[in-house]
Amino acid sequence: MAYYGKCIETVIEQLNKFKPEKDSPEQFLEAASTALQTLSLQKQAFILEVLSGCLEYRKLLAVVVDAFYVRAGWLCPRADYNLFEVICYLATFQLEELGFQLFCDIVRAQPVDKMHKFLGFFFNPLNLCSWIKDEWSLIYETAHVRENWIDPLMRWQPEVQELIHQLEEVMAIQPPLSKTKAKVTEPKEFNLTVPRPRTIPVPEPVPVMAKSKPIPRSTYQPPKERQLLEMTKRFNRWKAEELLLKANIEEMRCAVPRSRGEPLMQDSKKKLQLQFMPRILKTPKLTFYKPSEVPVKLNTAAILREGSLYQRQVEKELQRVDTLVDGARDFSEFLQWQKEMQAKDREEELATSACRRLQGKLSREEAILARQHLAQENKQKADQKKEEMAELKQQCAERRLQEERSMKELVEQVTEVQKNVKLAQMKLLKGRRQIVQEVIEESRELLQRTIQAAKEEQKERCELVSQLRALETRPVRKGKLVDLTQIPGYGLEGEMSVVELRERLALLKETQRREEEEKRDQIIQGKRARSQELQNTVEQISLCRAAMGRSAALRWEEKKARSAAPGTPSRDERVLELQRKIEEKVAERRRTQAALKPVSAPGPARPKPWAHLEEQHWRELQRSRERRLRALLLSSSAGGHGRRLEAA
Repeated sequence: MAYYGKCIETVIEQLNKFKPEKDSPEQFLEAASTALQTLSLQKQAFILEVLSGCLEYRKLLAVVVDAFYVRAGWLCPRADYNLFEVICYLATFQLEELGFQLFCDIVRAQPVDKMHKFLGFFFNPLNLCSWIKDEWSLIYETAHVRENWIDPLMRWQPEVQELIHQLEEVMAIQPPLSKTKAKVTEPKEFNLTVPRPRTIPVPEPVPVMAKSKPIPRSTYQPPKERQLLEMTKRFNRWKAEELLLKANIEEMRCAVPRSRGEPLMQDSKKKLQLQFMPRILKTPKLTFYKPSEVPVKLNTAAILREGSLYQRQVEKELQRVDTLVDGARDFSEFLQWQKEMQAKDREEELATSACRRLQGKLSREEAILARQHLAQENKQKADQKKEEMAELKQQCAERRLQEERSMKELVEQVTEVQKNVKLAQMKLLKGRRQIVQEVIEESRELLQRTIQAAKEEQKERCELVSQLRALETRPVRKGKLVDLTQIPGYGLEGEMSVVELRERLALLKETQRREEEEKRDQIIQGKRARSQELQNTVEQISLCRAAMGRSAALRWEEKKARSAAPGTPSRDERVLELQRKIEEKVAERRRTQAALKPVSAPGPARPKPWAHLEEQHWRELQRSRERRLRALLLSSSAGGHGRRLEAA
């Protein structure tokens, strides 16, 4: 048992040295055979055979041992991994050659509890016939695995189960290992110096903020330049409207669309009308524009796109007229219903905007009330903090006096100790000076040696440089003269001299230059033709835009007159409820302000800027509401104008 136990130990030692990432199995076996030459031939043969088998079937053995650590051997140390691999190899591949008795001796030479666990796991019939067989079949063929490995292991089941039973009896008889009482180390405290108590820092004085100057009134007033700009905008707008109305009144009859009662034209006349569109007087150009009305320079694609759009609109209108002639129905009733629905939607939007404005006012009043409550709480907290700071200052002064007394005593003790320390320092200085002088002398000798060696190297380098310069000054033969008119004479097709090659290249460049000039002329002619076409389309677009502008101005005047008519404003329940809440919050805020006035310290009356800000805020809201209403009217008029253009 001891003989085979030592052999197994040497195999495990060699497997521990093997690293599959770096070492190859053949080289590792050669190195192991040279290391085992001191042993006997029988031992060498057994160890090398087991070692080579473990390296060859490493994947099969790793499947079993890894599963053992996961399922049954989680308490076994990882250092015994190679031991379980060797036992698995002997049981699977060498059991019939060794004999069961010799296998039992090898198993008994190892730790009993570990062998009992591993053999019970490995020789379990459920494990052998299920997952071990399947995993091995992934590496080798299924028939080979079943015939050569699984069936022999199943034949040895009775003897192995008896061996496992014997190991279990040995574990029951074997007394537990007695734990020797080791001498317990007793911890000792470190001999540390007691730290001095920390001094309480002197509280820094609270910085006093300089009194800031009051905010000037001009920050809350709109600048004069803005008023001047608004006046100029209104004047330009009024002037533009007058010019537009004048142009619409004086327009030609041919620009007015045909009424329903007039007789229909033939198809040929329609085509002529499309080809020769009537000239309409253009509206005068204005110097001031709105941000949305700034003139934009169109590119080629935009011009062609807009021209095709107007052409399609004209074709659609002609188709609509044809359908009406054939008996189609007019959409005037639907358009009237659509206008009514849009008016209702507009009223609903105005009501919601009023609710939103009142909600903002209500939230503002609530924020002012919350700010007043917070100011009262902060004042109370500040008074409490002042009292606490006074108490802390008194305590700090008492502690400072005590610390000064203790510091005086310590200073006296330190002065006595320093007298003795000075003598010891003088002795140390003398010894250090002697050591420094010795080191300086040694460094001087080393410097002299290095200087001599450097001089010798410099001499050798100078000799080498002089030799190289002498070699460079030798005369060198120059190259041959080249005749550019001579043909090389290599026997190739199309062989020519350099002069002939240059002449041919010059001729090719001349032909290329002529071709480029011809292409350039063709491109210029094409560009001119395209620019002429674009100019024609731009003229047509300007005519269509002028007609659209006149119709939009007329609709705007109609809308303006309609909106100027007297009407009853609708009052919504949500608006009334929000107004009532705002009045309550304002009354509550005024009551809290009246209660705070006698408590506050007397001081110079400071102007409150929020009253002016509130007025300006509500003015801005009113202006935004008016702008939104105008935008809605313009969008509705633009939609009607688009439908009329489609009809025209």
